[in-house]
Amino acid sequence: MAKRSRTKARDTETAPGEVGPRQPCPCGSGKRYKACHGAPGGGADAYVGRPFQGLPSECDVIAMRELVPAATAPLTLAEAAGAGERQVKLCSLLPVAAPAMVRESGEIWLGLQVQHHFGDPARDLGAVLLKALEAEPGIVGLTDPPGAGPRLQDLVTGTALDVTVHDGFEFWIADVDDQDPMAAALEHANEAATPTARLASVEAAYWTDVGTKEHLRWVMPEPEDQLLDALARLHAAGRDDIATGSRLVGMFRAHGLLAPVWDLPLGTGAEVLEEPAARFARDLAEALADTSDLTSDQRAARNGLANRQVTIR
Repeated sequence: MAKRSRTKARDTETAPGEVGPRQPCPCGSGKRYKACHGAPGGGADAYVGRPFQGLPSECDVIAMRELVPAATAPLTLAEAAGAGERQVKLCSLLPVAAPAMVRESGEIWLGLQVQHHFGDPARDLGAVLLKALEAEPGIVGLTDPPGAGPRLQDLVTGTALDVTVHDGFEFWIADVDDQDPMAAALEHANEAATPTARLASVEAAYWTDVGTKEHLRWVMPEPEDQLLDALARLHAAGRDDIATGSRLVGMFRAHGLLAPVWDLPLGTGAEVLEEPAARFARDLAEALADTSDLTSDQRAARNGLANRQVTIR
């Protein structure tokens, strides 16, 4: 009995950031990891914990995939794509959740809010982009795992994205003459889109109004342990508020990064958050530079923050 217990313990112990064989696969398939992306020789693509690292504006890409209803950003193709001056636009969501669309103009739209469950969404995006570059106007997608090939990071260049947050999905039909066939889908999508705005004073921070509350959701690039330490220092010092009546309530973990979430009083709006967010960014940089041991109050704050995390898969 003792031997069997020790074996089970060894089977479930994992290093920080790793996925245990008996844990749910992070791809979202519902299977255990050992039967999905952790299966030896099973043919599944390896799960990538931080798939968008190396992309321009990684934090904004994660926000567009997981947090922002309607947003677009132009991409600049690298020479490796072999497409010359072809126009490509990264979109949060496309009609029918399409992976990509080739417009009549030849412009390519890539959809971020797509779940292929192939293990590496950046490789999926790279495969879809290459397929779209050869396709006629219409919807482009993947039916099989992409296999070996370039990831989106290998096909684009630049250091930052110019993100535009839209009030709704009218951009779907802005270049279409006959808009009637899309009217029902557009209305349905707009009904589900919550008002959202990107702050200008800091990177990858998005205000949203979900009806009963307002939130600020801010995707941050720092390693998780360092960021938790810094946030704990600020929380223990009472310096983690963003606006009057705001409260840091937890955070999302998505694609290898954390996104702290603040509750805001109704009626706050996005504009009043600009200066406080910039101030918080300065305070956070100071806290990140502090490498001293955490005090007991700071450790308690850190444990509380770590227990209020929701992983988005």
